Amino acid sequence: MANHGHKRDTNARSKPRLVTIAASVSTLATLAVVGVGVLGSDPEIKEVVSANQASIGGAAPERKQEVSRSSGRASLDLDQLSASATYSRSANRLATQRAVKSADSKLWTTEELNLWDAPTDGATQVGSIDAGKQVLVTGREQNGRTEIVVGGQSRWVTADYLDDEKPVEGIGGECTNGTSVPSGVSPNIVKVHAAVCAAFPDITTYGTFRGDGEHSQGLAVDIMVSGDRGYQVRDFVREHYAELGVNYIIYSQQIWSVDRSGEGWRGMEDRGSTTANHYDHVHVTTY
Repeated sequence: MANHGHKRDTNARSKPRLVTIAASVSTLATLAVVGVGVLGSDPEIKEVVSANQASIGGAAPERKQEVSRSSGRASLDLDQLSASATYSRSANRLATQRAVKSADSKLWTTEELNLWDAPTDGATQVGSIDAGKQVLVTGREQNGRTEIVVGGQSRWVTADYLDDEKPVEGIGGECTNGTSVPSGVSPNIVKVHAAVCAAFPDITTYGTFRGDGEHSQGLAVDIMVSGDRGYQVRDFVREHYAELGVNYIIYSQQIWSVDRSGEGWRGMEDRGSTTANHYDHVHVTTY
């Protein structure tokens, strides 16, 4: 009887185990049915179900290496920047070619000028061009430089030293003493300096910009000379006033002007000092 009782206890304990196994099989069957419908509709759920199946007893599927979307965007941005830079360079070359090809206006160089390959601060000097040369201009200006055509190529020069009138020739030759006038003065002041410097290389001081009157406008120059040499300079400038664009000349308390040229040299009132009365320099005002 004891043995029979032991057998019943054993049978009684085994029943719940059978139910648990049956339930597990039922769950698997349910997952299989649900999985068939879900796997075809949602790839993320498909991945979860596949992982569950693997944990139950199947082999885990091999996952493909994910690609970073951010790295893809960065690569795309770099490609776009590179393409943009290439396009910009190409467009600039095309614009330059068109400007050079269509250039038909001409100006004269009033000084020896450096030639640059670009209008920017980092440009490279690629040569120079002499004063008194007529050059083609494209009409493009940037950073105080004008684009000209030299040998069929684009070159840039300082804009202030180009003029639409041919510079004075045969008035003393070339300036050889190294003096110059600053950029921004009248082109006629550039002419006066070039002519006087060439004819009187011993004169090395020229006063242009200062804060008053025509000097502040870049229309006047003081040629620092005195005595007989001063008279020579004033007469030289008056003789060539038309070519130099001169309006009037003052020296040694006397004035000569274009609008009263028939009166010759006229006396002026005393202004109180040697400099104010123009005894130590020839003052030239241009148009």
